[in-house]
Order: sequence, then structure tokens, then C-alpha cells
Amino acid sequence: QVQLVESGGGLVQPGGSLRLSCTASGSIFSINAMNWYRQAPGKERELVATITSGGSTNYADSVKGRFAISRAKTWVYLQMNSLKPEDTAVYYCNARVNRYSDVWGQGTLVTVSS
Repeated sequence: QVQLVESGGGLVQPGGSLRLSCTASGSIFSINAMNWYRQAPGKERELVATITSGGSTNYADSVKGRFAISRAKTWVYLQMNSLKPEDTAVYYCNARVNRYSDVWGQGTLVTVSS
């Protein structure tokens, strides 16, 4: 079975940076889009960034100019700069795998606090 595992979360000061990583493993024949979502305490899950197999990207308005998504083979990354307290959330990677399978990681916690 296909699995996604996130890493790179932690505690960071406002204005700081973190890079999240996610790797896919298992019986993978293809990966279409890869995505980062986040869910803050008491809030709904939010799509943060998307990258297609062709490399095109899209970002939530709240993170444009601060976050960058990238991918390489079975890896997807989220570079987060100029972090704000409102970025505090559990971040999840997500991928469309083998044409039809929508796979989720378990999440990594990012806390932005002074």
C-alpha cells in the first residue's frame, strides 16, 4: 500500500522559516498532483499549496509570497518563510497516486510562537 510520511515540523519564532518534507513509498506507478494542506486548532482543513506533475503550482492567498512548494520523484517539499502565528497548524501532505488513489500523510505540527 502507498504511504506518505511528513517531517520537518516544529516550533519556530514569528518571522522564521521551516521546510517540510513528505515522501511517498509503496506500490507507486504514478503520482499526479501533490499537495500540502493544513488544519489549525478549531478551524477547517485548508489547501495550502499544490504542484502538478508538470511543475505548475498554486497557493492559498494567505501564503502567497511566503511559501514555496516543490517536488522531486516521490518527494514533495514546502518551504515556509516569514512565518506568522496564524500559520500554526498540523500540516498534511496529500497525493493523487496511481490515477485514482488519494493518499494522506499523518501530519506534522508547525507551531509559530514567540
